[in-house]
Amino acid sequence: MIHFMSALDELIGILSKDEDFRSNVTRWEKLAPREGSFRPFPQDLDNGIADILRSRGIGKLYTHQEDTYRLSREGKHTVVVTPTASGKTLCYNLPVMQTLLERPEARALYLFPTKALSQDQQSELNEIVLGGEIPVKVFTYDGDTPSSVRVAARNNGRIVITNPDMLHAGILPNHPKWISFLSNLQFVVIDEIHTYRGVFGSHMTNLIRRLKRIAKFYGSEPQFICCSATIGNPLELSERIIEEKANLVDNNGAPSGEKYVILYNPPLVDRVQGIRRGVVLESARIGTRFLKKGIKTIIFARSRVRTELIAAYLKRSLSSFFTDNNRIRIESYRGGYLPNERREIEKGLREGTIQGVVSTNALELGIDIGGLDVAILAGLPGSIASSWQQAGRAGRRNTLSIAVMISSAAPTDQYMIRHPEYFLGKSPESGWVDPDNLYILMDHLKCAVFELPFPDGEEFGGPAGELLASLEEEGIVRYSSGTWYWSDRGYPAEGVSLRSATSENVVIVDTTGGAYTVIGEMDRPSAKEMLFPNAIYIHRGNQYVVTNLDLENRKCYVETSEVNYYTDAITKTDIKVLYQDDHSENHGAELFLGDVLVRTQAAKFKKIKYQTHENVGYGDISLPEEEMHTRSVFIGFGEDTPAGKAFSKIPRDIREEVLGRVGTLLTNVAPFFLLCDRRDLGVSERLKDQYIEMPGIYIYDRYPGGTGLSEGLLSKMGEVLKGAFDLVEQCSCESGCPSCIGPDDRDRRTGNLKSTVRNFLSFWTNDV
Repeated sequence: MIHFMSALDELIGILSKDEDFRSNVTRWEKLAPREGSFRPFPQDLDNGIADILRSRGIGKLYTHQEDTYRLSREGKHTVVVTPTASGKTLCYNLPVMQTLLERPEARALYLFPTKALSQDQQSELNEIVLGGEIPVKVFTYDGDTPSSVRVAARNNGRIVITNPDMLHAGILPNHPKWISFLSNLQFVVIDEIHTYRGVFGSHMTNLIRRLKRIAKFYGSEPQFICCSATIGNPLELSERIIEEKANLVDNNGAPSGEKYVILYNPPLVDRVQGIRRGVVLESARIGTRFLKKGIKTIIFARSRVRTELIAAYLKRSLSSFFTDNNRIRIESYRGGYLPNERREIEKGLREGTIQGVVSTNALELGIDIGGLDVAILAGLPGSIASSWQQAGRAGRRNTLSIAVMISSAAPTDQYMIRHPEYFLGKSPESGWVDPDNLYILMDHLKCAVFELPFPDGEEFGGPAGELLASLEEEGIVRYSSGTWYWSDRGYPAEGVSLRSATSENVVIVDTTGGAYTVIGEMDRPSAKEMLFPNAIYIHRGNQYVVTNLDLENRKCYVETSEVNYYTDAITKTDIKVLYQDDHSENHGAELFLGDVLVRTQAAKFKKIKYQTHENVGYGDISLPEEEMHTRSVFIGFGEDTPAGKAFSKIPRDIREEVLGRVGTLLTNVAPFFLLCDRRDLGVSERLKDQYIEMPGIYIYDRYPGGTGLSEGLLSKMGEVLKGAFDLVEQCSCESGCPSCIGPDDRDRRTGNLKSTVRNFLSFWTNDV
């Protein structure tokens, strides 16, 4: 430890004097260390638990841990919000374990958004339970759990760890098998609650409604403990999801060491065209400097391909036959790896046998990966909250750490890096949910009536009678003697996806030498863009060429390869209007509502040479389009409308750019009024749409079949337009930033784009 930290201290001193490095730094921020704030163990804490904590070097609690313990023991719903690595796990494990020891019949349900977090929590609890021989049985219940273990979890589990998807489709529809567990359900722990935003969060709220309804049927009323990373409205979001008043604990008592936050813009390689060195090469180069000093480092990349490339470049730069690569082990980590591979990497990071890891945002959440000293962000994530979450993965209590945020060439990244005061001063984004969205509500109402009949007067987020009557007209439920019963043959939970994403995964099979070995998996839409025939697939540093993609049987066959390039698909998106069911001239524009087909297709691919990243060839892709039938609003700028007249005043050469910026602005503003997440909406601009024959903007639901967001946008269009104009008008930036129309990276001689957008909106909405 002393060697690592002195090495980091030494390297920070070297970097601070390195002119080549410092010339690309736009901000060198030093965050002072913070002393911890402690309290003694609660008097009612079991001696066995206290002894286990002491054996792990924990002799007292942080203030936020003690506060959460006290509130939870008083029976109050609690929301705890503290930074990464601040001991949130003990916030809920202590009151839960203490109560379960006092009440042998009590049960607890832990909900985590990913399987990896569930497995991590199982390991943490096993250390407490097995370390002190505490009689509390803990089980993980997910898709990987064997049937024999599932029976034991239902019958004997005191703490059951699962995820929302399994609760939705596996536990609640089969609640009679869980009678002993649900009738004694004392606690529900929801970790990483900030991940439940938008459509996913709206599904989650309805899922909790169903859980509380069944628990009440069996005579229990669970208490909630929610944990969140930094987000703008943690208490509000949590209370919307659990639909109960809660107490906020945000007085972080954990100590933190000194931390440096460095914002870094890669150097220019072509000053005339303004081209900078790529973020992949630059992050690998900087990461190598830390790793060669033996400093444990994590690099976050924004795609699976970048993750594999950076890891490969790091391994190559450290390669040495005589020193066994300087005894430094590097691994990549991303979705698509097999479960045993992920767990092996996580274990290696915890135990220190792996010194460097390159990851997608899969390691952004609170999986225990031990102590890391450096976090490098290879491109800034989509939100400020995620940026700080990733930066927080480096730094242990009372130790020095560093976060290097490297900008990509994307306009948003360039704005952030050139305006560090925006990044460092901006509050984290807020999360919103709309559980009463009719589409989502009806899906869960079907699930709820399947699980338990509805007597007259029972509410489900509100009066349910009228909604149940509409289901009766469809033949899904029947009404008899004052009660609504399920009458359809189907199993409704199977047809409702909480994450609204396809569950069809393509299995990747290595056929080298005639052996058939499964090495990974990938969702079908991504497979069309990354696993097309002749694509180069990189898996943990090994290179494979795709020989056949069998979409019908969901299999991809690959063989080992040693070419000096990787592949990147070129995709295009098209929208086809299927049915128009509403058209009005309102809010200064022509508004159309209907069904659309969003088609995405990878038609060609590039061959990109390793290290230099130059194009060395192209190839064709012959795969069917990925199609999504959804709902959309088209905002049309007809010639006789205020919007159309305002648009005609814009110079022709920047009309397409203005359309794009207005589309960005509307999809940034709309989530505040629709109570959804920015990622729930898709946008596509048209200078002249082939179906509606006028310029305009499509804003569509990014979920198959739609989730009612388009209908909501149509009804709130006036508020959205006013909000868009107010946002541009009140934003303090000069020519555009991520908070309004997006950064303007054009030549300033072509005019101020923000002023053009503002004037367009002003003219459009003047009489609205």
